Amino acid sequence: MSAPAPSTITPAPAPATGAGAGTTRRLHTIALPAGLKLLNANQRPHYRLKAKLTSTLRAAAMEAVSENAELMAALAAAKPGGLFARAHILGVLHPPTRRRADPANWYPSFKAAVDGIVDAGVLDDDDHTHLLGPDMRLGDVVKGGQLVLVVRELADGEQWPDLGAVQR
Repeated sequence: MSAPAPSTITPAPAPATGAGAGTTRRLHTIALPAGLKLLNANQRPHYRLKAKLTSTLRAAAMEAVSENAELMAALAAAKPGGLFARAHILGVLHPPTRRRADPANWYPSFKAAVDGIVDAGVLDDDDHTHLLGPDMRLGDVVKGGQLVLVVRELADGEQWPDLGAVQR
């Protein structure tokens, strides 16, 4: 699989806050192959086609994890549980063209990819107790388009970015 194009979005591991302050959280990038057919929330495909596309994206995410030697070594060391107890996922959509795009419309594709990394053992589940996100962003143009998931470890109770600061 080819490496994703450099992105204007470059998430850096943020220092932990709270009890684990002073430590850096683990961060892994999982790039799905460029050119996969993606699901868009504005589309209304036949349920069989939607199921097939979802299954393809889910399997591609599992395969992307298995092709990442560093991630596989970390998964082997973490067994029998998931690699991360809690994580934040930044989902980057690298569009195929420079046309205007709304990354949130591609949520069904991101959801299928997240399910695939759960299947691969990166997380035990993708419910709210294990996962913050995915937060969808727009990246640089990649021929054929591409999804990239940036998975960042979170400590228990940690919110990233600090959502506790939001006023209601």
